[in-house]
Amino acid sequence: MSMAAMPPLILASASPRRQQLLARIGVTADAIVPADIDETPIKAELPRVYARRMAAQKAQVVASQHPDSAVLSGDTVVAVGRRILPKAESEAEARMCLELVSGRRHMVLSAVTLMLPDGRSLHRLSESAVIFKRLHADEVDAYIASGEWQGKAGGYAIQGSAEALIRSMAGSYSGIMGLPLYETRSMLVTAGLLSPAA
Repeated sequence: MSMAAMPPLILASASPRRQQLLARIGVTADAIVPADIDETPIKAELPRVYARRMAAQKAQVVASQHPDSAVLSGDTVVAVGRRILPKAESEAEARMCLELVSGRRHMVLSAVTLMLPDGRSLHRLSESAVIFKRLHADEVDAYIASGEWQGKAGGYAIQGSAEALIRSMAGSYSGIMGLPLYETRSMLVTAGLLSPAA
């Protein structure tokens, strides 16, 4: 695909973190168009399946509105076993999430979809394992008071003060933040939207 023929790139997310992460690989979306979809998990839906479905649906909704553009979308899911943790919207939800991940291993699944004007779609899934220290009540209280948990999957943001409470992680740091850069760059290069030398 020649540079002149490259379609506009739309990021189907209002997340400032995803925009910042894209900038790390030299990519700036031509437009930000958040996808308005129902993010309720289907009963008994597994976390990996849910993450992939959310990313794909976000891309499909925006691509249907902008058929001449390439659409990049992502979804990040925090899971304890088969349980999908919510994007915390209240202190009670955040507290519940932190109590569930305290002292135990959990998974962060970050799915990415790229839909192209020619009908092709590319999908990737990044899987990371994170272990928090066993959290004391005062540590949970302090983190709740910070407000960093608001709207975050699993009730925490690794790029904030929660990082100091994480004993170990294996996988993609950028994926835990919300957009796995290795997988995203690979898709953009494959699609001809980013030079391999970039």
